[in-house]
Amino acid sequence: MARAAVLLLLLASLGVGAPPSAAQDARAAVEAFVARLSDVNVTDLVIVQHLTLYDPGGRHAQSTGTQRVLFKLPRRQRVEQTVEGQREVRLIVGDRVFVRQSAGKVYEAPALPAESDRTRLLVPVRRSAADLLAEWRALGVRDDVSHVVRVRDRPITVIGARPGDRNVPAVWLDAQYGVIRFVTFVPRETLPTGPTTLDLAFSEHRPLPGGFFFPYRQELFVGGKLLMLFTVRSVDVNTNLPDALFDPDALRREP
Repeated sequence: MARAAVLLLLLASLGVGAPPSAAQDARAAVEAFVARLSDVNVTDLVIVQHLTLYDPGGRHAQSTGTQRVLFKLPRRQRVEQTVEGQREVRLIVGDRVFVRQSAGKVYEAPALPAESDRTRLLVPVRRSAADLLAEWRALGVRDDVSHVVRVRDRPITVIGARPGDRNVPAVWLDAQYGVIRFVTFVPRETLPTGPTTLDLAFSEHRPLPGGFFFPYRQELFVGGKLLMLFTVRSVDVNTNLPDALFDPDALRREP
């Protein structure tokens, strides 16, 4: 009997015994969401938002500022940020990051870890359901485990976690809004405190002219504690942003 119990635990840890319907349910939910976005045509976004940084305990605001975030799809981003009077401009072009400090110095920074990149969760880049699931698997999300919960009286498919699971990589998918929560692990080498969970939560969705919903409230939790809060003031879609705004050489020449 004891050996049978150990075997069951081992099989569970390996994922053996996860019902095939769980994987099918996860894929069906993602396919339905992707299909809804098939007619959405977004080439760029301009977002103006307020940023609040919290103390390590996640209880008190330490710093505040504003951001103007420009996306030019598929893989270009410009963040113009002013926090406590200090202005910084950050360009993300593919996997490369360039930063212009308030004094005017421009340098290339290390690439952002994939688990902290909100771009693909916020912006409706055209991808297949298989591509999305592959991206999530690369971040530790199991697509053979899923269940449905209700959040604010809306049905949500939780991919990667069983009922009652805590602190496991998971995607919370709303059929209309998209990803409303993304939980993953931050590796040991990323933070001095060691590995922990990173939890992105999106809420207060509003419809945009491009035919999709955008979250006007975004929260970043690290190790279960609130680290950043973004409150969106405005979003403009398809404004035909010039390429020069995303050019590292042009960034160096800016006054």
